[in-house]
Amino acid sequence: MSDSERRPRPRAFRLNGDETVTSKPAPQVEEEADIFAQAAELADVAQGGEEAVEAVRAKGFLDRYVFSSGGVFLSALTGLITLALSVWIWNFVEDLFARSPILGTIGLALASAAALTALLFVAREIRAILLQNHVAKLHADLAAARTADDVAAARTRVLDLCKLYESRAELARPRALVADYVKQIIDGKDLVDLAERSLVAPLDEIARREIAAAAKRVSVVTAISPRAILDVIFVAGQAIMLMRRIAEIYGGRPGLLGFFKLARSVGAHLAITGTVAVGDTLLQQVLGYGVAARLSAKLGEGVLNGLLTARVGLSAMAVCRPTPFVTEKQPGVKDVAPFLFSGDKTKAP
Repeated sequence: MSDSERRPRPRAFRLNGDETVTSKPAPQVEEEADIFAQAAELADVAQGGEEAVEAVRAKGFLDRYVFSSGGVFLSALTGLITLALSVWIWNFVEDLFARSPILGTIGLALASAAALTALLFVAREIRAILLQNHVAKLHADLAAARTADDVAAARTRVLDLCKLYESRAELARPRALVADYVKQIIDGKDLVDLAERSLVAPLDEIARREIAAAAKRVSVVTAISPRAILDVIFVAGQAIMLMRRIAEIYGGRPGLLGFFKLARSVGAHLAITGTVAVGDTLLQQVLGYGVAARLSAKLGEGVLNGLLTARVGLSAMAVCRPTPFVTEKQPGVKDVAPFLFSGDKTKAP
């Protein structure tokens, strides 16, 4: 037998110097797509940077819409209703005095108490709105001072940030630390970064826990709720409570009218970052690609509602935060609610 006959056949050979042909091609296994991971990526699309936050703050907290057509209409309507109610109460008290001095005195006392309560309510609402505007303005000023590396402006605004939390006992130590940084020779940019890392980062962690807890409650309750109307009421209630809670964490403490401004800013942030469109895509991805068929339609709805609740919380977090995200990474849905996704084994806090 010749040497060429003894020689085994080659298993592979090259064509054109760069292609290899094998006698047995390796089997190709397609990786199964993780529907929940896709949903997380879609939910984190267009989180929105500092430009989006500044835009929604300008439209919500800092917008001077008193002299707009809508503002004039609401002011005139409110004044007309107040005037009509005052005249009615005045006439009613006069009738009571005509009937009996005792009844008139009681009616006058009740009317005075109602008027005093209304004045206190208005004063509290004005204070809450001014506080929200102060936080929004502080956010913009700190961002501008950091961008310009303005030491004087950074020191002034960082001290304002410390005053904002002077009544928070849990922030006494980081507040003293930041106040000591102000006295040292530090660049304006670095001073703002130190204030964010020392004073605001602990508040971020509290806000994340609140968002995670709300998303978990919504996902569980809507998954077991027997009625769609109950789902809507519960999700709306949780969203309202979450926005108010996050505002309180960062020092906003909104009242009734202040909450409307907060909701306006959060809604504008959701619109700018494309959450409405993302929500439709999430519905197609999570329910249309087989999760509902694998598990149940109600469980898929619970996951979707939890995702959207987390997005509302993240938008409120971006809007209410007194400093821009610089040293701290802006969280996404997977950061605050990893338990909503099958690929992540992390438990909710």
